[in-house]
Amino acid sequence: MSSLNPVSIPPEVALNVVSPAPIADAGGAVAAPSFLKSFLNDNPYFQAGFGLMTLGVGLTAMRQGLVLGTTALRRRMLVTLEINNKDKAYEWFLAWMANQNVLQAQRRTMLTPWARSHQLSVETTVEHRKNGSSSALFKLVAGPGTHYVKYKGAWMQVKRERETRSMHLVSGTPWETVTLTTLSRDRKLFSELLSEARDLAMRGQEGKLVIHTAWGIEWRPFGLPRQKRPLQSVVLAPGVSESVERDIKSFLERRQWYADRGIPYRRGYLLHGPPGSGKTSFIQALAGSLSYDICVLNLSERGLADDKLFHLLSNAPERSFVLIEDIDAAFNKRVQTSEDGYQSSVTFSGFLNALDGVASGEERIIFMTTNHVEKLDPALIRPGRVDLMALIDDATPEQARILFDRFYGGNDSVGSNITGEVEALSRRLGDIVQEEMRDGKRISMAALQGLFIRNEARDAVATCRDFFVVRRT
Repeated sequence: MSSLNPVSIPPEVALNVVSPAPIADAGGAVAAPSFLKSFLNDNPYFQAGFGLMTLGVGLTAMRQGLVLGTTALRRRMLVTLEINNKDKAYEWFLAWMANQNVLQAQRRTMLTPWARSHQLSVETTVEHRKNGSSSALFKLVAGPGTHYVKYKGAWMQVKRERETRSMHLVSGTPWETVTLTTLSRDRKLFSELLSEARDLAMRGQEGKLVIHTAWGIEWRPFGLPRQKRPLQSVVLAPGVSESVERDIKSFLERRQWYADRGIPYRRGYLLHGPPGSGKTSFIQALAGSLSYDICVLNLSERGLADDKLFHLLSNAPERSFVLIEDIDAAFNKRVQTSEDGYQSSVTFSGFLNALDGVASGEERIIFMTTNHVEKLDPALIRPGRVDLMALIDDATPEQARILFDRFYGGNDSVGSNITGEVEALSRRLGDIVQEEMRDGKRISMAALQGLFIRNEARDAVATCRDFFVVRRT
């Protein structure tokens, strides 16, 4: 068999094969070869495949350059603000977003500063009352995803992200962040928006008392803010309310005095007396008059140990009282253990160290209450841990008359508008309280208040003797 010889193709034919058809000009003449045609035909490296590789490298470089340019442009033209759920502004901002959503639903117009969100989350607050009833409140906020806000003429992108792979060790809630992005020229709007969100949150608490409870190692508001109770509405024995109020106001005005002398800036109060005398009510009214909140601490709470107690007392919210009720019953069982063997109660020595030890915090006001002051360890009530003790006792004749006048004075609850009859009944009530006290019987202010709520003035005075009890000293 004869071997096959490669066919030789003349250069003219090869050129006609790979070259594009000549382009004729308007007059019919063939145009000159373009630069691209000359490059493709005359460059041996391109024909060998290097040209395609070079073209790919060039396109990749252009793509990376475009990405870098876009990133640099975003850095110069856009600004980002990140808020995580450990910051107080996180809840304020979500509440602000929910409020804007409500405004848009009410107005039904595009003039509202909020673009309606289609990704929502629900936050449920459940409040359990002492009488066994409960109520649940639902609040719709922007859910995880991307949302858009138009605030004061500037559009902002709001991205809420939730990290499901890592949880808060104590509360078990996932970590979340809200990221706001807008043009760099509008960065000043971030501060204005957060200030507006803060004012909106504070407006809901204005003139109200916020109760905080311990949630792990954090303080969280419990239920809705409550109406402040006027201080004069709590009727105590003459001089008791004024003495405590004067002491705490003096303490709040002497911060620098404490610092100059190296004295820890903290104060402890112990209110003792029989049940129903008004200890807790007085603390609530005092906090409201000073625009303070209350942090309720239960020393018998499951899972509360010495280290968590240190953290809670050292990180109480600003302008708040720490309230520990029934302190005499807190250490009946020094150590309580759960089924899994976890210690669920603080120790007495740990509590003392938390009050004034090396690890204790400053800028703190603690109120403790007890019905049996005689049961308290002297180490607990020594100066430095308890700086002022006040007896909140059962009703005296004067207290009973003051409370009676506030319920019935100036109205027709006795069946007539005769003020003299109210005064006569008030004096009669005072005499009854005085007579019963001589016989060793007492009546609490809570019992008198309940009596006045349920009865008219004449019936209240006529039946009040049934509510006196003998107090064991």
